[in-house]
Amino acid sequence: MANQDFEFIGSEKKLDKEQIRPSLKYWEDVWRRLKKNKLAMIGLFGILVIVLIAIFGPFLTGHTYYEQETDYINIPPIIDIYQIDEDTYVYLAKTYYLILVTENGKLIERIPDIAVDQVNKQRTYDYNGEVITVDFSYKSSTDPEYKNVDFSITYKGTEIFDKYKTTVNKTYLFGSDKLGRDVLTRVFYGARISLTVALVASIVNLLIGVTYGAISGLEGGRLDNVMMRIVDIINSIPLLLYVILLMVWLNNRGLWTIILTLGSVYWVGMARLVRGQVLSLKNQEFVLAARMLGVPKSQIITRHLVPNAMGSIIVTMTMMIPTAVFTESFLSFIGLGVSAPQASWGTLASDALGGLQFYPYQLFFPAFAIALTMLAFNFLGDGLRSALDPRLRRG
Repeated sequence: MANQDFEFIGSEKKLDKEQIRPSLKYWEDVWRRLKKNKLAMIGLFGILVIVLIAIFGPFLTGHTYYEQETDYINIPPIIDIYQIDEDTYVYLAKTYYLILVTENGKLIERIPDIAVDQVNKQRTYDYNGEVITVDFSYKSSTDPEYKNVDFSITYKGTEIFDKYKTTVNKTYLFGSDKLGRDVLTRVFYGARISLTVALVASIVNLLIGVTYGAISGLEGGRLDNVMMRIVDIINSIPLLLYVILLMVWLNNRGLWTIILTLGSVYWVGMARLVRGQVLSLKNQEFVLAARMLGVPKSQIITRHLVPNAMGSIIVTMTMMIPTAVFTESFLSFIGLGVSAPQASWGTLASDALGGLQFYPYQLFFPAFAIALTMLAFNFLGDGLRSALDPRLRRG
């Protein structure tokens, strides 16, 4: 076999069997792995949307969270429109309010009622000097022709049975509550309350929980024993009891009472976690070397122990934020949260219970917001746990 039977290649075209990828910094590698987790990215996107809604949402609705419009109480987000004349449309609310609307579903004004006939089950309204009669007697009619008819509207001698169309409430996209307040604006404002609580929980966890746990774990011995017994005592008292005691002591209830309560007890779980991390790290060679060099304990904590435990700290903090949101919603739901007219998801859910059978949308929207927020933070927390834990790396 002659050499001309082969084609020789130069050394520059040869490839190593082992391809070395460019080295990445720790947080660059974390972000690379986090981006591969679709649920985590959905959670991150959801959190960003919630933050933007909380900041700008209440300014974009055209209403305030405390503004009351008693002519538009309990108006649902989807309404049935009846055409009573050319370019004249009305909506009949469950509260028997007859409201003049546009063809596309925007509320214009309430038409005043002038008489109620309980015997004939009729209501009459005055619209620009003309009488509008709403007849509810068809509900009890045995005539098969009117089997599915709840009422009729008579205007200028014409009786109308069929609705013109079903459309979205353009004035209140999420409907209105029992006081005529915009549910959409109040849900947006409730996001501010929840994110404020989440921010406080994060700051408290970082400033108190991390510091307390790191000192306890690094010092050890009797000091560690005393500090952990204090944690056990705080953790043994129910959170609800803390809130009640603070309300009695401060003679006040509201958001700041919840913030103060969370600030006084919410760091306990983080302190225990950081203590455990520090106990496993303080006998490592890099910590012993820092001690031998005379590095102060404060710098050992801030430069060596806490940065090496930052992965667990971030994951735990992300997981504890939805718990704080749910805690605030629960306290507001039972009447220990923000006071009227402030809007919280918990207070919105509590206010909606009375009319749940007839106005379920008033409970659906705040409950959906709570669920969406908790899912977003949990998705992100699970993704961060996989991205920050070197044992769970998959390349």
